[in-house]
Amino acid sequence: MVNNSIFSNRRAVCVFILPTLIVFTVAVIIPIIMSGYYSLLKWDGIGKGAFIGLGNYIDLFKDGRMVNSIGRSLLFVALSILVQIPISLIFALILASSVRGEKIYRTIYFIPVVISSTVIGQLWIKIYNADYGIINTALNALGAGSAARDWLGQKSTALICTFIPMLWQYVGYHMLILYAGAKSISPELYEAAKIDGSSGLRTVFRITLPMMAPILKISLTLSVIGALKIFDMIYVLTGGGPFYSTEVPSTYMYTSIFNSYHYGYGSAIALFIIVECLLLTVVIDRLFKNSNKELA
Repeated sequence: MVNNSIFSNRRAVCVFILPTLIVFTVAVIIPIIMSGYYSLLKWDGIGKGAFIGLGNYIDLFKDGRMVNSIGRSLLFVALSILVQIPISLIFALILASSVRGEKIYRTIYFIPVVISSTVIGQLWIKIYNADYGIINTALNALGAGSAARDWLGQKSTALICTFIPMLWQYVGYHMLILYAGAKSISPELYEAAKIDGSSGLRTVFRITLPMMAPILKISLTLSVIGALKIFDMIYVLTGGGPFYSTEVPSTYMYTSIFNSYHYGYGSAIALFIIVECLLLTVVIDRLFKNSNKELA
C-alpha cells in the first residue's frame, strides 16, 4: 500500500520532483530557449550575431530545399502510420493470442531496437551495396540482373531505401508497446464475445482495438515524432544525398550549422521541428478524443 501522507506533504513532493526538474530544465528547456534566441540572429557561430527578428523563419518557407525536406519528413510520417504501426499491431495481436514460443518471438522482434542506429545503418549499407550487396546478388542469381542498381546512389530509390531500415528497427519497439496493451485486456471480455457468437475479426474491431485506444495513441505519437526528427539513420545511410533526395529538416539543420556555419538559420529549423512535433501530437490527441466520443 502506498502511504498517501507522503503525497499530501508538498515539501516531500518537491524534494522528489526537484532533481528531475533540474535535469529536464538543463537538458531540454534551456537548449530550446537558447535555440529560440539564436534563431533570431544572423550568426556564423564565431563573431557577433546580427539581430534579424523573424527573418530566418521567413526564409525557411522561401527555401525550396527546406520545403522539399519537410515534404520528405511528412512522407516518412505517412509511411510510419500506414506501414509501421499496422505491421506492429498485427505482430502484437498474434503474439498476444498466446502462440507457441511467444517469449522467444517477443525477444527476437525487439533485438533491432537495442542495436545502435549507426550499426544498423552500416549493416543496410552492405545490403544495398551495388557490387556485393545481398539484394543485387540475389537478383543476379535469379537472372534478374537488369533490376540490380545502386540502391542508395539513385534518387529514384534512395528515399524508400532509407525508410526500410527505420521500419525494420522500430517495428519491434511498437510491437512490444501494443503487445502490452493487448495483454492487459481482460480475458472475460473475449469469453463473453465468444458466447455471443462474435467472430475473431469482429472481436478485434469491437473489443481489442477500442480497448487498446490509449496505447495506440501513445504508439502512434511516438512513431510520428520519431519520423519527424529522424536523423541518425539517414545521416549514416546517405547523408541526405544523392542530390538532397533524402534530406529531411534534421539533416538540413545539421549541415546548415556545422557545414555552412549558419547557426541562426539552423536554430530556426530546430525550432520548426519542435513546433511541428507539438502540432501533430495535438492533432493525434484530438483525433483520439473525437473517436472516443463517437464510440461513447
